Amino acid sequence: MDNRPNIILIITDQQRYDTISALGYEHCITPNLDKLISRGTTFEQCHVTAASCAPARASLFTGYYPHTTGILKNADDWTRSWVEILAKDGYHCTNVGKMHTWPFTTPCGFNERHVVENKDRFLEGAEFTDEWENYMQEEGIEKQRRELYRKRPDYKDSLGAFSWEQTEESHSDFFTANKAINWLGEYNDSKPFFLEIGFPGPHPPYDPTPSFLKLYENVDIPLDPVSPEDLGGQPNALKALRQHNVDVDHDSIVHQLNPSEESRTRQRKHYLANVTMIDHALGEIVECLVNKNLHDNTIVFFTSDHGDCLTDHGHSQKWTMFEQITRVPLIIAGPKIQQNLRIKELVQWMDIGPTILDLAGCEYPRMEAVSMISALGGKSWDGREFVFCEQVGDMVLTEVEFMSMIRDKEWKLVHYLNSEEGQLYNLKNDPTEISNIWNSPEYQSQKRHLLDQLLNWRVDSQIHHPVCWIHQKTSS
Repeated sequence: MDNRPNIILIITDQQRYDTISALGYEHCITPNLDKLISRGTTFEQCHVTAASCAPARASLFTGYYPHTTGILKNADDWTRSWVEILAKDGYHCTNVGKMHTWPFTTPCGFNERHVVENKDRFLEGAEFTDEWENYMQEEGIEKQRRELYRKRPDYKDSLGAFSWEQTEESHSDFFTANKAINWLGEYNDSKPFFLEIGFPGPHPPYDPTPSFLKLYENVDIPLDPVSPEDLGGQPNALKALRQHNVDVDHDSIVHQLNPSEESRTRQRKHYLANVTMIDHALGEIVECLVNKNLHDNTIVFFTSDHGDCLTDHGHSQKWTMFEQITRVPLIIAGPKIQQNLRIKELVQWMDIGPTILDLAGCEYPRMEAVSMISALGGKSWDGREFVFCEQVGDMVLTEVEFMSMIRDKEWKLVHYLNSEEGQLYNLKNDPTEISNIWNSPEYQSQKRHLLDQLLNWRVDSQIHHPVCWIHQKTSS
């Protein structure tokens, strides 16, 4: 009998780090995530390698930075992953929900896939119908989407926040959770399983059901002010990004340059209510594991692919390198995992990959990702000296070819290709990234040091990892 642990990887879409009560954000309603934290290890400084969905996810599921995979934006071809290794080594591998591969339904190493993608697809993949949409059609339920939201008189004032007006079970997050629970309930193979559960939320449109939104009715939501110093210090490419998101309604959001505190709070409550819905779904998934006697041999990862500015720094959604985007929750709980442990060392989100492969006892090729397995046993662990993030120009980020971020425990630098502008923050003295000191004379030596480290990282990557293994031909 194969006694290796089952592994569940839960990935939400666009969930910030500061959305979980037990991590110090008591205005958030997350009882099940709080329990998961108490019985597991939490990495408090986990940073994604890309500031948008597909490149971040491809990086995680290959173990390489986006510039190595060549998957730099949504709809770049992505058809392989280290899930192939798990499947070859005897795991039954299933995806329920979002993966954001391209094409959407490519196997990518899974034995079976039940695909649910973005709630509001308009250009990329607009013609594709996923399992949730098929269910909606079969039930005769009209999917809430951008074309319908645009007919609302409050559309341009809502910042993408709309209540889900259909039945609760038809919401994409509950549909995904129920699909995963049904799969777990029916699984009776002797093989261990790897189950990726991809929740579409809290990615916009921010569409919680009324009952979950009501939970935040009397909750005070803290908001960071958006200062003239912050806005004035941003590079022109980010100023253009702000205006672009006002002019174009990506994901059903019409951004506002100067939203009122009331509008910001309303958006934040819808967003957090969607997080609470996912928290509720997590509780039901854990209950299913207990009822199936799987709980004691299943390791659960909970994380997200990137965050959301939610009007902080004057921005909508992602595409920037602020902490609200790059820093995400990462909780790992299960057998032999140190309980109630908080780790402050820096990790890259893609480090999840080799950690899962190590937990499964698999051999795997060299990666740019590094395993965190020693940290899970409570051993001394140094983490990374630097973390990096990349974002290519696309149909949203239109005024820069490529952005690269380097961050250590005290400093963050963002380099803009072919531009004299950039961003430099002292995170120790300015943790909310208000004062861009890129041009300050007294910090030029520190800027030069970080730029040199950024160059060394790219050269080292090119020399030691010139071709990602996912581009190699598979044996017939």
